[in-house]
Amino acid sequence: MALKTEKERNVGEPTYDAGDITVLEGLDPVRKRPGMYIGSTGPTGLHHLVWEIVDNAVDEAMAGHCDRIEVTLLADGGVKVADNGRGIPTGIHPKYKDKTAAEVVYTVLHAGGKFGEGGGYKVSGGLHGVGSSVVNALSTRLLLEIDRDGDHHVMEFIDGGNPTGKLLVTGPSPKGSTGTTVSFWPDPSIFEEIEFRAQTVVERLQVMAFLNKGLEIHFEDDRPDAKPAQTFKYKDGIVDYVRHLNAAKEALFRKVCYFEQKEETMEVDIALQWNAGFYESIHSFANGISTIDGGMHEEGFKKSLTNVANKYAKAKGTLKEKDDNLLGEDIREGITAIISVRLQDPQFEGQTKGKLGNVPVRSLVERATNEKLSEWFEENPREANQIIQKGLLAARARVAARSARDLTRRKSALDGAGLPGKLVDCSSKEPRESELFIVEGNSAGGSAKDARNPKTQAILPIRGKILNVERARIDKMLKNTEIQALISAIGAGLAEDFDVTKIRYHKVIILADADVDGSHIRTLLLTFFFRQMKPLVEGGFVYVAQPPLYSTLVGKEKVYLKDDHAKAAFLAEHPNHKADFQRLKGLGEMDFGELKDTTMDPGQRSLLQVAVEQASVADEVCSVLMGEDVELRRNFIQTNAKDVRFLDI
Repeated sequence: MALKTEKERNVGEPTYDAGDITVLEGLDPVRKRPGMYIGSTGPTGLHHLVWEIVDNAVDEAMAGHCDRIEVTLLADGGVKVADNGRGIPTGIHPKYKDKTAAEVVYTVLHAGGKFGEGGGYKVSGGLHGVGSSVVNALSTRLLLEIDRDGDHHVMEFIDGGNPTGKLLVTGPSPKGSTGTTVSFWPDPSIFEEIEFRAQTVVERLQVMAFLNKGLEIHFEDDRPDAKPAQTFKYKDGIVDYVRHLNAAKEALFRKVCYFEQKEETMEVDIALQWNAGFYESIHSFANGISTIDGGMHEEGFKKSLTNVANKYAKAKGTLKEKDDNLLGEDIREGITAIISVRLQDPQFEGQTKGKLGNVPVRSLVERATNEKLSEWFEENPREANQIIQKGLLAARARVAARSARDLTRRKSALDGAGLPGKLVDCSSKEPRESELFIVEGNSAGGSAKDARNPKTQAILPIRGKILNVERARIDKMLKNTEIQALISAIGAGLAEDFDVTKIRYHKVIILADADVDGSHIRTLLLTFFFRQMKPLVEGGFVYVAQPPLYSTLVGKEKVYLKDDHAKAAFLAEHPNHKADFQRLKGLGEMDFGELKDTTMDPGQRSLLQVAVEQASVADEVCSVLMGEDVELRRNFIQTNAKDVRFLDI
């Protein structure tokens, strides 16, 4: 059968020919598919623009040409990043005869000083040559200022990277200084929102200062009601980072182990310390980029750490030859570690650089850890013994936890039996329409029971503050009555045995009181879910609701106010308000009508607003999980804040 030519096709038939092939030129691909370059167009992608420009400045610092970076959130919604590095080259590019090198960097994808074997950068975080041009493409305006060779150069781009003119010299450099200043304003037609979160930026900048010993990073927020400016500079680098992360925890010993090793094209710095907690906190970086998904450098460190600890324990007789080796998870219990590698050609997965794939760096980290950590153990026998003893306790707890989990499985409610006695269940057996309200105390349980919809809403009262699972091993945790009730009610197991497909409710709603104790209970419950039922959080099944703290009358209508801040705002809007305020505090103090008006009927629009915003809940969880572990908090917010959903009541 002969193929039809384009002219022979029926007129009404859809065509697919050469004319249908679209070629995106310049920066058009970025605007067409921004997610390919910055991950998303939500808050994570918005802040990724800042990281791209800051990373360029940090690359100058790693190359030894910059010791100060200034980041400013501008009052009109823009961001300004200034460094005192060498300044982007301003000469005519040899390939693009009519464009300066600076213009090429900001208008051509895959253009930059981080390729090849030239003298631009030995190591850098930017690899693909798309960072600067992507920021330009996704901005309504970008202003580039370069101080180099005694001159101050200026170039402006608008509407997604279109130059308004050529790079111009506008005068001499101030006091003969050098460096690059980039100011940009994100495009609201691209991003879901264009308001930068100061805390997110501050946390990232602090981490960069930790990773670059002696680098000074200054942050200012020029927007209304902003917090004071902050400056970060650390003379001990990642050693200070480890101390900072463990500051809110009970360190196992005061010393921070630090070692480094350099080869021709790679180098590694590692700092570590143990605390009395039960969770590991390992943060890895490659050329200053946080590799939140790990990679070869983490693999090498973990493998070598396990080998060194077991070899030391056997050599000192703490472990007998017939004894089983400690597992990696035993030795890493309570560890806080920073692994920072620098290499010429890092292979990241994707533009957002979440995982490092270079196999040679694994060997470098293994060799460094085997040699240097072994030496540190020998030179610090007291600390080494504390590490081994903690690992032995963790191993015993692991065996006990396995037995406890087996017992929990046998007692589970997966067959519909064995539900906790204080659970007031709903009549529906369809998880998708069923809701579990976790309330504080029996009196709250009674009020909630009266106000609920018995078909779809179940009530589980818990007694006071549950066990803080961050400070208890799993074997102890499983003996706690309140924890047992939660596991049985949700019905899907625990930890690695948790099966999210078996949950009995698709809404697990924390409904704690409006006072300080209620806030603490909410945090403890969120911590439990995050640590032991993480798929429940990741799947978007965890909700937070809150009863109001106050009520008052406006005419004949009762108005509910969430907290003291809401009360103050109400009084500011109603300065002549005369009615008294009733302090409700908890569910147990609210009658049926009040509870129906505020919290127990998600289908009815209430005057009460959601208790807290997503990011602040993520902060609250992380304040318990990792103390001042800003990097984990940032990653948790970016990864999970969208999944910790809230009951819109």
